[in-house]
Amino acid sequence: MAVQVAVCGPGECTEREWDLAHETGRLLAGRGAVVLCGGLGGVMAAAAAGARAGGGTAVGVLPAADRAAASPDLTVAVPTGLGQARNNVLVNAADALIAVGGSWGTLSEIALAMRGGRIPVVQVGGWRVHDEEGRPAGGIVHAADPAAAVAATGLWD
Repeated sequence: MAVQVAVCGPGECTEREWDLAHETGRLLAGRGAVVLCGGLGGVMAAAAAGARAGGGTAVGVLPAADRAAASPDLTVAVPTGLGQARNNVLVNAADALIAVGGSWGTLSEIALAMRGGRIPVVQVGGWRVHDEEGRPAGGIVHAADPAAAVAATGLWD
């Protein structure tokens, strides 16, 4: 069975976040991974486009009960009708999570993955989580670029 990596990030992203997510999706596809995402715009669409450009598969786990808003670069769109609860489905389907940029939805995906403690969590840019004494929360690997993020998942060691 193919490795499945969730690429998460804001539905509205900067040009830099788009480029980072696109390259992440392309690199993952090049490694034979299935790219999972939330299936909509922004980072999600960029990761799907990158996977497609890399000859790979992109699966979108959609919040709505239909595929109307699905990114056109998805190979498979899975309508859930779960709204933001679809983040839990996305995280549980993944062997690793790479977050590009930051938003409340992205933070929830990171939190679900960290709470589950089952998969590596890697972040490129975005928000930084700190404890009440200002120390970085442990467990999240911060990568400088997409290549480092893919490597930091440890899935191809």
